[in-house]
This record gives sequence, C-alpha cells and structure tokens, in this order.
Amino acid sequence: MSVNASKIPAGEALEVLRSGWKAQEAGEMTASWMLHGRPGVGKTMIVQQLADEIGAKLFDLRLTTIEPQDLRGLPYYDHDRKRTIWYRPEDLPENPVQPSILFLDELTAASPYLQPTVYGLLQERRVGRHVLPDTVMIIAAGNMAEDGAVAYEMGSALADRLVHMIVMAQAEDWLSGYALRHALHPAVTAFIRTRPDLLDTGEATLRRGQAIACTPRSWDRVSRIMQSVPNRAQRQIMIAGTVGEAAAAEFALIADDIEAGVQIDEMLQTPRNRRKPLYPNSLHGLTALIYGLHAVTDERTLPSIIEILADIRDLSPKGLPLAELAHFGFETVIDKALANGWEQIFGTSQVYKDYAASRDALNAG
Repeated sequence: MSVNASKIPAGEALEVLRSGWKAQEAGEMTASWMLHGRPGVGKTMIVQQLADEIGAKLFDLRLTTIEPQDLRGLPYYDHDRKRTIWYRPEDLPENPVQPSILFLDELTAASPYLQPTVYGLLQERRVGRHVLPDTVMIIAAGNMAEDGAVAYEMGSALADRLVHMIVMAQAEDWLSGYALRHALHPAVTAFIRTRPDLLDTGEATLRRGQAIACTPRSWDRVSRIMQSVPNRAQRQIMIAGTVGEAAAAEFALIADDIEAGVQIDEMLQTPRNRRKPLYPNSLHGLTALIYGLHAVTDERTLPSIIEILADIRDLSPKGLPLAELAHFGFETVIDKALANGWEQIFGTSQVYKDYAASRDALNAG
C-alpha cells in the first residue's frame, strides 16, 4: 500500500510541525504526525530541531528495539484491592508543564505485535491508565518498503491515526535550513551547491544494488570527517566509506581545490587593498569562501566580511557569476546578522551602502 501524502522538503516539513505545535499549544488541535522518507533524509534531525526550538524534552523511542511490555508496562497484583495494576514505563512523558515530544522512530519497521499498543498512544494518547499530558506532541517516523529498508506495510487502522508527510531531500532547502545553521564544512556545502543531484542518491543506489548512498545524513558525517581528520589519505577512505567511491572521488577534487584556494583567516587579517590575490579562482572555491565566511560571521568579523563580499564582483575570472555570488553571500550573512541583532553594522557600513547603490543602479539599467 503506497503512501499518498504530500512530498515535501525537510524544511517545509519542519514548518508544518511548527504550525501543528502552535495549534496544539493553543488548544485548537491535537494530532499525531508521521514522517515517511528514505534512510538519512533528515527525519530525526527535523524532530530534534523542533524540540530545540520549542524547548521540549525529547523522548526518543526506537520501536525496533522494544517489546510490547516495554511500552505497555508490566503488571503486578495489588492484593489489598484484588486487582492487577500496571507499572507504566519510565520512557513516557508525564510532566504536565514541560513541553515534550514523544518520538516514535522506525514505526514502519516495528513488530506487528507492538502496533496495538502504539494505536492507543497515537489515537487516545494513553498507555493503559497513563494519559499523556496536553504538553506532549507525538511524532512518528519510518521508511517505506520501496526505500529498500526493513518496513512492514502500514495497515489502514494505524494510518488513519496519523497526519502523514513524505520527507524528500532537496539541496537548496538542506543548504539553507541545515548546512548553514550547523556550520558544515565549506567543502561540503560548496560541493552540494554545485552538485545538488548528489545530496541524495538513495533511489539510484538501490537500483544499482549498491549498499552506500549519498544522503543528507552521510554528508553531515563527511563534514565532521573533514573537520577532524587531517590526514588526506585516511580522510578519503572514510569519505568513500560514507558516500561511496564515485562521489568521494569527485568530492576530493573539489575539496583539494578549495583547501588550496580558500584562505578565510588570512583574508580577514589582510587589509582590503591587498586581499585580491587571496580570492579563489574557481566557482567551487568562491562558493566555499562564502559558506566559510558565513560560519565565522560575528560582530567582530562582519565589517571585513562585508568588504570581502562586496569585492567579489570586481574579480578577474571570466565566465563566473560573480554578481550572483556576491548577492548570495550577502543574503546568507544578512540573515545571520538579523537573527543575532547585528543589522546596525550594515546600516553604518559605507562599503555596503556603495555595494547596494551600485547593485540598484545595475538592476535599474
């Protein structure tokens, strides 16, 4: 049975869940949510980010690792009242004030014997006599059978208890909504910006019968490898084991180019009139420079970063979209400045005023 729900990027799924939480918090609607999607597409990251944003305690239950009694609790006999009473499990939220998210991960891979207990949580928000507080948001996640992962077909009784979304990997959404927010390595962000087709190769990898696919989760791991492993040969083995040999070889060419040409610290320490030789000469290098500048943007570095971005348009490499790169760079840095209350630096920067005036004149012409 296929899932006939909307296919949306991870960022849009997060927006929907934000709206769902606001409606639940206002007492207008309470629903249980289901995120479908291929392994590594970012379902868990969505839930974690939502929990961080709303200040919720995250209860992460991996349903493939538990038995029905782990969720239902265990009975004991009350001799005084002559009845059986259930001890509820400690992994369920009970605080009526603290916002919480009960995350039922790997729902579609859970044993069918567990489903009746899950039904009560999703529909009635209770397990036995334990009722979840109104401050608890329930989100489930799982893979679909066509994703090549272990998955049982979801029956109509379970499906009817959920609001479904199919989460898809989309490069622009991932770059702006996740990579920038988490300061991923500039080589990774530059590579995916120029090769968005390699963000998620799960479907193609499955068709070829290969085990290792590129996914948003695997590129996040590549970023950590780039940041923590200095030995290039060892790093390359790790990356090939994360995204596959072909993607790793292509990434290595760009990473080497970026490593040789992107000198962010030196650029920030060099006076404006002597910076031009320090700019990368390739599109990959300039893209990585922009992402790297975003990562180090703060009140101290912002004036110099404004200069570096404004001067991109005056570089000599032909055939590169220099004006578009400068505009993209300013968009990302302005967003970070607004989020942190640094916008006054743009208001007092003559360099930015000159850049904006020349851009407006060019657009008017």
